[in-house]
Amino acid sequence: MTVTYRSAEPGDVALILQFIRDLAEYEKMLHEVVATEELLHEWLFEKRVAEVIFAVVDGEDAGFALFFHNFSTFLGRAGIYLEDLYVKPAYRGRGVGKGLLRRLAQIAIERRCGRLEWWCLDWNRPSIDFYLSLEAEPMDEWTIYRLSGETLRRLAKS
Repeated sequence: MTVTYRSAEPGDVALILQFIRDLAEYEKMLHEVVATEELLHEWLFEKRVAEVIFAVVDGEDAGFALFFHNFSTFLGRAGIYLEDLYVKPAYRGRGVGKGLLRRLAQIAIERRCGRLEWWCLDWNRPSIDFYLSLEAEPMDEWTIYRLSGETLRRLAKS
């Protein structure tokens, strides 16, 4: 099995959306996906606010990672935030997910970033166990807050 990694190009938008939908289905959140190919093209390839890399196994796109830079004031440097990581079921347990995280770690080091971080759903024990096997540290003393939809619009207007 040969695994290579490649950066997404504009022609990959449909594939990116399919990976997003596959991840959302796995997470039982498919009903929340409102992304379209047009939106992804705009934000990934015109505004360039996020990036995607693919894991390619023997010529087939087997997994993807969507990430962007954040910033740590304490470290005084950027970090990488991993928004989505998904490996097709047929390729799980074969090092593809670890390879994607390794590639992201390499990108973080190349760009002199201070950290690589992500969220994981509390019920997703297989992923939690995988992340712990990599010695990733859970940040359980933090609570995530979110404004979206109508509450976001309401605050913006206030």
